[in-house]
Formats: sequence, structure tokens, C-alpha cells
Amino acid sequence: MYQRITEEHVERLRSHPFVQRCRDGSITDRELNIFLTQHAKYSAYFTRYLCALIANLHDAGDVMRLAENLAEELGFGEEGGEPHARIFARMIEQFGIDLQQAPVFDSTQKLISTTFHYCKQPDPAYGLGALCLGAEAIVPALYSDIISGFEANGIAPERLHFFRIHVECDDDHADTMREILQRLQQDNPQGEERMLEGAQAMIAARLAFFDGVMEGARQ
Repeated sequence: MYQRITEEHVERLRSHPFVQRCRDGSITDRELNIFLTQHAKYSAYFTRYLCALIANLHDAGDVMRLAENLAEELGFGEEGGEPHARIFARMIEQFGIDLQQAPVFDSTQKLISTTFHYCKQPDPAYGLGALCLGAEAIVPALYSDIISGFEANGIAPERLHFFRIHVECDDDHADTMREILQRLQQDNPQGEERMLEGAQAMIAARLAFFDGVMEGARQ
């Protein structure tokens, strides 16, 4: 079931004009810079989204498993490594983007608020649906298309390291959340509706986010 849901979400996102134009190479430099700026505003809270979700898990084992995902984001995973936020910040700097001067679009704020809303719900099915099926599970396919857009604009592969590591690692993060979701559903089949609500709200907010990026590029 989760695979089918993910495929449907990926198809919806890949049908958006912004993602289509990344894939076919017609996306512009300006659109990509605005995307990076707004994505930075959203992703700046990622570890806090995850912390909010972890706070509502009832099983200590589940807490530990998602804490491992959090540790990896912070650069404290088994293999060490640099915090993902620092890698992203360096990429933003290389693109010459000044985040302090950039406003948060309404559509970006809506994506941030939607993520927090579901991750903070006492029933973790909402947050797992939002952060797993509505975010982590769709990242590898989505970022692959976005990478194509940057490459079509002559951006060297080494400058896209942030996106590449998430194409490689977010499948594992999504798998961890899916396993927790599956067990929660076995214990409470009614949780499926809450999971789907969180996931679908996130996909809708992300589509609106892409609308905002394209509108911003036209101004």
C-alpha cells in the first residue's frame, strides 16, 4: 500500500510544471535560485519537524530508530559526516544567495506550518504520514528531477552534493518510518485515515510551494 501511495504522490509532483521543466532542461536559473532560497526557508526547520514527531511516539524503540535519522541529519550517525544543514548552507553560499534578504513566500510558510501541524499531533500516524509519505519517501525521485534541472543550467555535479546525498539516504529514512507506520496500523487500523490525511496535506502544500516558486520567478 505504501509503495502505491508513494508512486501516486511522485506522479503528482512530477506532473507539476516546475518539476517537468527541471526534467526536460527548460527550467531557468532564476527559477532554480528562487527554489533554493525558499527550500532553504522550509528545510531550516527539518530537524525540528523530526523532533516534534519523535516527541509524540509512544514506543521507546521507535524513538531510538528515528533518533538515528536525526543523528544522521546532524552529522552524528554511525559513519559520522557533516551535518546536512551545513552542506546545504555551503551550497546556498556558493550560489550567492543571501537568505537574510530573502522573504518567506506565503506558500513556503504554508508548507512549514503544515509540516509542523501534523508532526505535533498527539497521534503519530498524522506526523508519520506527513514526514514519511509526504516528504522523505518522495525525495529521491523529486530531487533526481531537480538535479537534472541544475545540470541543464551548467551546474557542476559536485555543487549538488546536498541533493545527491538525500537521493541516496532518504530511502532508508522513509523505510524506517514506513516500518513504524505499518506496526501502528496493525495496532490501530483506523490510523490509516490519519496517515493519509497527513501525507496528502503535505503533497498539496508542496505543489502550492512550487506554484509560489514559479510565481516569484515571474515577478
